[in-house]
Amino acid sequence: MTEWKKVEEVKKDEEVGKEVNLRGWVYRERSTSKVAFITIRDSSGIIQCVFKKGTPGFEEAKDTKIESSIKIKGVVEKDERAPEGYEIKGKEMKHYQKADKFPITEDPSTSFLMDVRHLWLRSTKINKMLKARENTLSYFRDFFKEREFHEIQPPLLTQAGVEGGSTLFDLDYFDETAYLTQSSQLYLEAFMTSLEKVYCIAPSFRAEKSRTSKHLTEYWHLEAEMAWYNNKDNIKFQEEMISYVANKLAEENKKTLKYFGRNPEDLKKIKPPFRRLSYTEAIEELQDKKINIEWGEDFGSGHEKALTENIEKPLVIYNFPKKIKPFYMPEEKGEKETVLCNDILAPEGYGEIIGGSERIWKLEELLKRLEETSTDKNAYEWYIDLRKYGSVPHSGFGLGIERVLSWLFNREHIRETIGFPRTINRVYP
Repeated sequence: MTEWKKVEEVKKDEEVGKEVNLRGWVYRERSTSKVAFITIRDSSGIIQCVFKKGTPGFEEAKDTKIESSIKIKGVVEKDERAPEGYEIKGKEMKHYQKADKFPITEDPSTSFLMDVRHLWLRSTKINKMLKARENTLSYFRDFFKEREFHEIQPPLLTQAGVEGGSTLFDLDYFDETAYLTQSSQLYLEAFMTSLEKVYCIAPSFRAEKSRTSKHLTEYWHLEAEMAWYNNKDNIKFQEEMISYVANKLAEENKKTLKYFGRNPEDLKKIKPPFRRLSYTEAIEELQDKKINIEWGEDFGSGHEKALTENIEKPLVIYNFPKKIKPFYMPEEKGEKETVLCNDILAPEGYGEIIGGSERIWKLEELLKRLEETSTDKNAYEWYIDLRKYGSVPHSGFGLGIERVLSWLFNREHIRETIGFPRTINRVYP
């Protein structure tokens, strides 16, 4: 039985002189009358293979095209002139499939690359980002596991909105109206009454007509709900989570971070506590900077950028006005109508990455807020039930995976952090 090696496994001094078998795709190819150079790629990386005239694989190598699927036998050699420091002296090459002429050439437009995203996934940049995404998610999961959370799987179809009706995708559900979920929060609150500390990593959908570099219509949402946590506990937990993941990346993913232009030392500085501002203090700070905003207005991307310029760690803003936040957030005692909540803004203008709050847990208060916001209680009867049978103080938050990745890996646009981005004008392929 043939022993197949991964490309990264053979790029080692101890492999030099050994005969190896590789399989993958043609990443680059060029040839002369006497020699053919094939760069083969697999999921782990790329390596150059050299076939000299007269070897069994020479003619096959000369007759290949980019992205053909192939298998190669050869001997590992060390050569500082080779792109990866090692190369394969080719002996044999066979095609699994000879590709058509690959449509992606030099200097393609962004629009074209989005049209052929199913092919562009093969690029080194997206390959590395998909691995970076996988590693980042594994660190989040490690963090929750260490703190004895339970990962759950909530429904994506619902009849209850969380963030307001204007951004709901609705659909006909067997003669009833249903929605793609904006957030799994309400269901996590139900799971919490069984398991106490729960989280999920699942898609959420927002029908926002936004064309900014920070918005997707379908994105991945990390959400958590914790029994017995108040707002301060919640913020502290969020700080520790972000710091844990940033530092794990800095320790274990240095090469990938540097590839994307992020200095690992930047992420090592992400340690709690973060700077904290009340919403009122943040408004005052913006006004001191001569930025036009009044108390009671929500922050736009320009405001978030102004608040986070020249800081190295994320910024916590807490206790926003009640009128700009959802119905489930409890009021803070004080002169102004604010609620017990927080946002975390990433530095360098990457904007909001987390939104969290205490949750209203008393039945009378929840009913009052539903009435104040003119929310139809019929879709929330099951949620109201949670306040009738053993309700407890609790808090939770939601984190946008793609926004966090954009910040951690220094990406200009959120679409760079997901395999098939869905935006206001993109649902193909």
